[in-house]
Amino acid sequence: MSSEVVRVKSWEEFKQLILKYNPESIAYNIEQGVPARNLTSLRLMLPVEETQYVFLDTAIEGHLRKTHIALHKDKHGNMFIKDEDIKIF
Repeated sequence: MSSEVVRVKSWEEFKQLILKYNPESIAYNIEQGVPARNLTSLRLMLPVEETQYVFLDTAIEGHLRKTHIALHKDKHGNMFIKDEDIKIF
């Protein structure tokens, strides 16, 4: 059994895939760099049959570049994404 991973480059294309396949859920991973000041990213994964569609969004100026989800800062100035913000989005 062969499976394929497809990187989706635009948020619009990923939204269209969600509408097309109407999944019950989407997997995500918040990826923190070290240090986390500007290296936060969000990986969204849409598993469909034998294909996994992956969308990656990176941080810029207090939010994610493509989805515009807000970033938060801890007391050390490190940027992070809250799980609640992703679920609401």
